[in-house]
Amino acid sequence: MEETKSRFRRICVFCGSSSGNKTTYHDAALQLAHQLITGDSIGEVITVSTMHQRKAEMGRQADAFIALPGGYGTCEELLEVITWSQLGIHTKPVGLLNVDGFYDSLLTFIDKAVDEGFVSSTARRIIVSAPTAPQLLQLLEEYVPKHDDFVSKMAWDDITDAATSERDSY
Repeated sequence: MEETKSRFRRICVFCGSSSGNKTTYHDAALQLAHQLITGDSIGEVITVSTMHQRKAEMGRQADAFIALPGGYGTCEELLEVITWSQLGIHTKPVGLLNVDGFYDSLLTFIDKAVDEGFVSSTARRIIVSAPTAPQLLQLLEEYVPKHDDFVSKMAWDDITDAATSERDSY
């Protein structure tokens, strides 16, 4: 079987600090890990001053994002990278590993926001979702960014500058 080369060097994975109540969440995380591990040394420690700087650095370094089932922190990180894409700060794919329909309610909410005119149909396509790691990774590989014409085209430096200002104002 021929192995295909991924276009991604680094994928930022958001996940809960606990494994949840279902073994399927744990199993899906392991399946994703097996799909991503290359045998090379991975990760590095980068010291930052604030949580905002931490997220901006992860966003800057990643080629794609994947959210596994998780709680408030996972949801917050996920929505922030989606918003950054909507604003044109990045054009990287954002994927949901929708294990056992974990993210169905969130996707229904976002679809309702589209129907009610709060999210554009173009911005809705920022989110890629699949129930298994192999399916999700395939969809992320195929992802082609498309943004609304009014996108501000902010840059990562804008995010870092805001984080520095936030830290200095405390």
